[in-house]
Parts: sequence; C-alpha cells; structure tokens
Amino acid sequence: MAQTGKIKWFNATRGYGFIKPEKGEKDIFIHISALKAIGIEDIDENQRIEYDIIEEKGKKSAGNIKKI
Repeated sequence: MAQTGKIKWFNATRGYGFIKPEKGEKDIFIHISALKAIGIEDIDENQRIEYDIIEEKGKKSAGNIKKI
C-alpha cells in the first residue's frame, strides 16, 4: 500500500536521504537507486512523494517512488 511523505533531506553525492512520512511514523531511508529507477538524479527537500515501503534483509527503505 502506497505511503505519502516529504523528502526530509537528500544528498545526491552520498546517494541517500530520508523521507518524513505524513502519518508521523519513523523516517524512511531512500537510496538514489530508487530515484534513478524513475529517471531522477536528485530531489529537493520538502518534495511530496508517494512510495512503497520495501523490506530487504531486515531493513526498510522507499521504493516505487512517484512525485506528487
């Protein structure tokens, strides 16, 4: 199920950042590969996005990202 939130911060040089979920949950990790999958190299703070939470090897991150 898709979640919504805003980019809290993102560093394209380091290749990661965090999303602040709208429902006040714990921040979600976002990797640059998830952005590159939709053709984005960098993203601005406070950009609203829709995303799915992907759990891999016990770690959660954002995937299937869409700008809204």
